[in-house]
Amino acid sequence: HFAAISSREPTWMNERPGKRREGPRVSQQSGEGEQKKPERRRGRSAIATMVSAAAAPPRTVMITGVSRGLGRALALELARRDHTIIGCARSQENLSSLQAEVAAASPPGTTPPKHFFTAVDVRSDSSVRELAKVLAEAKQVPDIIGSGVLGVVCFSYSAEKEKLFSPVNNAGTINKNNKIWEVPPEEFDTVIDTNVKGTTNVLRHFLPLMIEKKQGIVVNVSSSWGRSAAAEVAPYCASKWAVEGLTRSVAKELPPGIAAVALSPGVVNTDMLASCFGSSASLYQTPEAWAPKAANMILNLTTLDNGASLTV
Repeated sequence: HFAAISSREPTWMNERPGKRREGPRVSQQSGEGEQKKPERRRGRSAIATMVSAAAAPPRTVMITGVSRGLGRALALELARRDHTIIGCARSQENLSSLQAEVAAASPPGTTPPKHFFTAVDVRSDSSVRELAKVLAEAKQVPDIIGSGVLGVVCFSYSAEKEKLFSPVNNAGTINKNNKIWEVPPEEFDTVIDTNVKGTTNVLRHFLPLMIEKKQGIVVNVSSSWGRSAAAEVAPYCASKWAVEGLTRSVAKELPPGIAAVALSPGVVNTDMLASCFGSSASLYQTPEAWAPKAANMILNLTTLDNGASLTV
């Protein structure tokens, strides 16, 4: 179904983040501990995937943690493809600046969709519950929900507007490089509350709406460190392993027509990566280069992907 997807991660991701690398040494061989060559799922070529994504009907995409990094890049990419964006983050100031950019990103000659941005802290169950209530009353129940460090991706069909709705839960955080016994309790709590509880809060309030509609895909954004481990980022690794386990369990609980997927963004030059690898982070792809590939993959997900762990 997708081209260039690999479930194996580079061995350098297992190294101590406190040791700054001058550059990556990622093998393209398929040996143990090394990155496999890109796989092709269900026989679809990269070109077929891109064409399918480009031909996708207009969708409404909700992205949590949308104000920066991967969430911001994904929002702008999807807006350029004429999809409607519903974005939320904790910083209203960052949301306001992004809203102007998204509004200007619509394809020439088209009527700009009505984007919506609001301040929501996914760590607050009541805030997420209120957001779900507002969207349900607007008849924008998600068909796809994605949650994790990239965020939540939800697509839902609105018969009234004849559009698909997609929320992307992109809220995520990481601890400062430190041995576990030196990580302050409040810092550990912040990582778990955002990456695990935040993801769960979105699932708690949006999955029942999707189940009622009898369709939907949940995309929980994970990480390479949710499938491997590294020193000095134990809280973050624990949170992402939790997202992977949560996704696999939820996948077994869902009725027909609904699916859950864990999606690792891959290695991207974000503030989060720089906090671990310093200047070496600049050797990797930017969020802007990553966004088109992520959008193609997300727009092509189906219920056949239920329970899968994928990588952009």
